[in-house]
Amino acid sequence: MPEVSDVVLRKPLLIAIDGPAAAGKGTLAQSLANRLNLPYLDTGLLYRAIGKLMQIAGLDLDDPQAATVVAEKLTPDDLRRGDLRGREAGELASRVAVHSGVRAALVAFQRDFAHGPRGAVLDGRDIGTVICPDADVKLYVTASAEVRARRRTDELLAKGRMVDYEAILSEVKARDERDSGRAEAPLRPADDAIVIDTSALGPAEVLATALAVIENRPAGA
Repeated sequence: MPEVSDVVLRKPLLIAIDGPAAAGKGTLAQSLANRLNLPYLDTGLLYRAIGKLMQIAGLDLDDPQAATVVAEKLTPDDLRRGDLRGREAGELASRVAVHSGVRAALVAFQRDFAHGPRGAVLDGRDIGTVICPDADVKLYVTASAEVRARRRTDELLAKGRMVDYEAILSEVKARDERDSGRAEAPLRPADDAIVIDTSALGPAEVLATALAVIENRPAGA
């Protein structure tokens, strides 16, 4: 069996990773990108970056035209800001995400990134179903709501925040229902995606599972 690195060198490789929050898809995506020397796009930062850029420029986040202009000028460098992970950026993102022009611009941004000369790894909620239905490898990373809530609770406690597991679990379940029930690009596995349940797996085991999927994919895929 050829090494994964040999496969990557022969042709571009596009990997789409979807799944709910706290399932481990971001960790897997970053690990695969590092292991395979592929560009990585954390699509969860896109709307956050637009919100922050508009805030810094003093623009009205509720103005769809202004938001669309910012989205159309977004660059990968804008995603390297250090202030995109916090609660404030998330709130800004929710305001710009309602604009259809912003979504159209970001779909184009993601597809351009994905179809670079070496391929790429993208993670999100509709990569394999909407953004890159032509991906060479589609993974759907999931875990039980209870496990994901525990991971999120432990993460926040480690940051010194006082949180309640039951409240986090309720939020996780509510978000799952919203994401899977929305009319546009609902959260679901692509028909040809390989599902990886990380409930009982550590990061190294998840990576090994994903690498095995990549190595054993059908010839020509």
